[in-house]
Amino acid sequence: MTDFTMHTDADGVAIITWDVADKSMNVMSIDGLAELDAHIDAALADETVKGIVITSGKEGSFAGGMDLNLLAKMKQDAGDDPAKGLFEGTMRMHGLLRKIERAGMDPKTNKGGKPIAAALPGTAAGIGLELPLATHRIFCADNPKARIGLPEILVGIFPGAGGTTRLSFKLGAMAASTFLLEGKMVAPAAAAKAGLIDEVVADPVAAAKEWVLNAKDADLVKPWDAKGYKMPGGAPYHPAGFMTFVGANAMINAKTKGAFPAAKALLSAVYEGALVPFDTALKIEARWFTSILLNPSSSAMIRSLFINKEALEKGAVRPKGIPDQRVRKLGVLGAGMMGAGIALVSAQAGIEVILIDRDQAAADKGKAYSEAYMDKGIARRKATPEKKEALLSLITATPDLDALKDCDLIIEAVFEDPAVKAEMTKKVEGVIPQDCIYASNTSTLPITDLAKASSRPDQFIGIHFFSPVERMLLVEIIKGKQTGDRAVAKALDYVRQIRKTPIVVNDARFFYANRCIIPYGGEANRMITEGVAPALIDNAAQMLGFPVGPVQLGDETSIDLATKIMRATKAAMGNEYPASEADDLIVWMEEKGRLGRKAKAGYFDYDEKGKRLGYWKGIHDKYPLAEVQPDLQEVQDRLMFVQVLEAVRALEEGVLMDIREGDVGAILGWGFAPWSGGPLSWLDMIGTPYAAERCDQLEAKFGPRFKCPDLLREMAAKNQTFYGRFAGEAQNAA
Repeated sequence: MTDFTMHTDADGVAIITWDVADKSMNVMSIDGLAELDAHIDAALADETVKGIVITSGKEGSFAGGMDLNLLAKMKQDAGDDPAKGLFEGTMRMHGLLRKIERAGMDPKTNKGGKPIAAALPGTAAGIGLELPLATHRIFCADNPKARIGLPEILVGIFPGAGGTTRLSFKLGAMAASTFLLEGKMVAPAAAAKAGLIDEVVADPVAAAKEWVLNAKDADLVKPWDAKGYKMPGGAPYHPAGFMTFVGANAMINAKTKGAFPAAKALLSAVYEGALVPFDTALKIEARWFTSILLNPSSSAMIRSLFINKEALEKGAVRPKGIPDQRVRKLGVLGAGMMGAGIALVSAQAGIEVILIDRDQAAADKGKAYSEAYMDKGIARRKATPEKKEALLSLITATPDLDALKDCDLIIEAVFEDPAVKAEMTKKVEGVIPQDCIYASNTSTLPITDLAKASSRPDQFIGIHFFSPVERMLLVEIIKGKQTGDRAVAKALDYVRQIRKTPIVVNDARFFYANRCIIPYGGEANRMITEGVAPALIDNAAQMLGFPVGPVQLGDETSIDLATKIMRATKAAMGNEYPASEADDLIVWMEEKGRLGRKAKAGYFDYDEKGKRLGYWKGIHDKYPLAEVQPDLQEVQDRLMFVQVLEAVRALEEGVLMDIREGDVGAILGWGFAPWSGGPLSWLDMIGTPYAAERCDQLEAKFGPRFKCPDLLREMAAKNQTFYGRFAGEAQNAA
């Protein structure tokens, strides 16, 4: 089995084809690098070869990036000195790509090299773009589905095979920042306009061959290898370049609050690299890349956001032996915001949807959500009138329950009231086929209780979407006590159809995500009642990497929703409900009509257009600011531990069945500190002995909600990690 093959055509052009067996998209491996290196050496040494074209054997794509196992192997092979192994392995990649870039040229005259072009059938990501950037010209197919870019920053690393240095030297730091610091992936036309690639053509291999056969010596020399090279936009010591780097530094800190080490390392590599010759800049890039690979944050992010996320999307927790359960026709009960969003994403996946509401006007309003969404896409040139018409034709809006008679999946998204849901369950089960799976989109009500209204509880399941449905990546699937495997398989296959990431959890109040996120807001409210400044709370959270602080999140989700959940929980738990001052705060806010952004009054003041003007100072009339504010670390520990301890308890009680789902679900569901890899990864990072000790300190000062779970205490005594104890096991701690 080979990843790269080479043949030379009659015109003397060596065609190197990248085609990894058993992969839908090419990924770079250690063996692949060695094969490519050997082919390049052979082609450069062969006098009959006039030039080289590197292309892909995959239809519609060039490469999806690096096989992340390669990085792990480089680290393992280094033994007791992983930094040395990673740096040397990275420099070997640089050596190969620099060999391609110089192509046998005389180092003094820059002449005598063989032209090398890249021909991309479509998508090129990560090293799939870094390799073409080392060639002399990049041709890409006019493929509207293709995306070009360097997304490494999104999984906690940065382009380390020369992409960081080449793109910044080619475009300048400012123009390169969109692709390096944001991981932006763009269509071929946009990539050509930005300077990532050179040409968009109908037949990239033919165009590349023609260029290779007609290229001159000057066409092969990169700007940084020519005399008098100056970085576009100015180097750091140039007045314009100085301002670029000052601005970039400010932008990174504004966006990351210092929580994501890869962004800072990337900017350091660009800044330091801009001060030295190109080959030295590559060494600097390799050193910063090695530093990030050794940072536990990058390992945790890669594991959760790449390896584990991909495993869950491919059915890692799907019940065995159940045939394909893809949805043909979906019934959505309730055309409010959630139901309308579910209808939209389902129709986008090509699923026929019956959207039900109490009357035609309400049902039509739900369908209009999809129409408005497509209109925005057309205005932004991301959709066409034809695509809009095709999508809307898949959605039938009606109050007639008989329209559900041949559905194979129902998702109920009606008012969050057990009686209303029970009534709807009974009505719909009288219409739908006997084998139709019935799901509730409830966010807090136990599935086992809701299933009591069903005559077929083994076919009753929870499918919990997050709002807004079309933007949120996670879907939480909840197994009731009687839910059968076919219902689980159906839910998983449906989530795969709509291209979202599923986690499967056992039934419990608040399930998993809300079980962890509700205490996040609750702890913030407790702190406000103690006199802690709301700005300190929100900034402390954002410095931990949370996209939104808990005070702001309370306004976004609405205060009356919080009071509704609080009252329902209190009614269900009775005397066991842990009442607190935080409850008094949200009830007081509700009574004052300060319900959040939707009311243009909440923890924040708003203008008439709903823009935040600042924290509402009136809150301190009831809860005065403390003269001495707490230490930042204490605020952050309270916000983190109140969530991660719920994740541990969920694992301990068997709600979480797989630690991968706990981490992936936390990051995708509510934005839990992505740099940490998730709550269980974070506990591994700080160490279970320290975590247990810190729990004791927090419990002594703030109360029993910080009590160390028995599982964590046991693991601390044995100095165990969660991934050391549970990795690879699709089972919980119960």
